[in-house]
Amino acid sequence: MRRTGPTVRPAELSDVPALVELRLANAEAHLALDPDVYRLPQREAVAHHFTTTLTDGSGRDAILVAEMGGQVVGMVEVLRLPEPPAHQILRPERSAQIHTVVSGTARGRGVGSALLDAADRWATENAITSLSAGIHHRNDGAVRFYRRHGYAPAGTSLNRQLSG
Repeated sequence: MRRTGPTVRPAELSDVPALVELRLANAEAHLALDPDVYRLPQREAVAHHFTTTLTDGSGRDAILVAEMGGQVVGMVEVLRLPEPPAHQILRPERSAQIHTVVSGTARGRGVGSALLDAADRWATENAITSLSAGIHHRNDGAVRFYRRHGYAPAGTSLNRQLSG
């Protein structure tokens, strides 16, 4: 029997419970990476975020889900970034950040690749010319995954924690 790949489609309100579970599982995995950086968000806040994004009607951002066997097994958010204001030196560019999550049971089955392909198509259709993915430097699997899909370092982000 031939195994079929995932189906990717725009998320719907009925997907919110699955989106919440994916986000919370992803948070748990990131907490294990670096508890000084990551937290476990409140379930209600996550549900509110997804519900608000899916009902705002602006089309500014996208949430796409991957299904296999009728189950949501992954998601990608495409969140537009503001263009630099006229007084800054950065060239204006329509860009967005992406956040991809694949359930542990669906990894290695083409789900992440299908989600990134769909995110690329959505971004292109919406005149976005650059996608970025913020990956923790210790998340080796995610770094390899995104690099395989053409993502590359785009600078260095420096941070200084302030007390108080």
